[in-house]
Amino acid sequence: MQQYEIALEIAGATAMWTRPDTGDCPVSYPAPTYSAVKGIFESMLWGPAVQIIPTKVEICAPVQYHNYQTNYGGPLRKSRVIAEGGGFQLLATVLIDVCYRLYAEVLPPPNIARNCVPDKARQWDGKTTSPGHAYREIFNRRLRRGQCFTIPFLGWKEFGPSYFGAFRETTRVQSDIHMVIPSMLREVFSEGYASKCAFTYEQDVKITAGMMVFSGEGGHHAK
Repeated sequence: MQQYEIALEIAGATAMWTRPDTGDCPVSYPAPTYSAVKGIFESMLWGPAVQIIPTKVEICAPVQYHNYQTNYGGPLRKSRVIAEGGGFQLLATVLIDVCYRLYAEVLPPPNIARNCVPDKARQWDGKTTSPGHAYREIFNRRLRRGQCFTIPFLGWKEFGPSYFGAFRETTRVQSDIHMVIPSMLREVFSEGYASKCAFTYEQDVKITAGMMVFSGEGGHHAK
């Protein structure tokens, strides 16, 4: 099957790619997860018949960690605390001054997933001679116009971007960054549209010369 690549650049003051093993004082991965990259693309191009497969991330700013504190007042508080109108202080280790170039492929869903796609979307897909090409052109048109279904964010929703769009000429990949992430969350809903929750992870994820490539074989399910 022919591959149709899409790409964008995103930057911001703060980012949080949460490591699930860091508990109630969360710490960020040094780079966005597979599902985070997918979510950023899907904020601009989404549909039940569209399949976006992240392929790689280029880190375009030094990796800088920063202590972050916020007074949480959301629905995850205990019932007693909510009744009293109280909150609690959340401590986290975030990234600051981030910039990434993100890459993905866009294509129609595999045949096994087509039964989950609404009839209207399946009919539109059937009338298109090359769905992947059509989805790529729709994405590029929306990227040029700055159109999105929701504003993309950098991990946590309060961390909005200072820029998202086409690649900027002044941006450079941080080629001096080399590291290995022993275990990295890949996806929570790994079976695609309307699937059940199923955590998957990738092991020994390498960042080489500022570039992290996602496995094309998928992740391993959590035990």
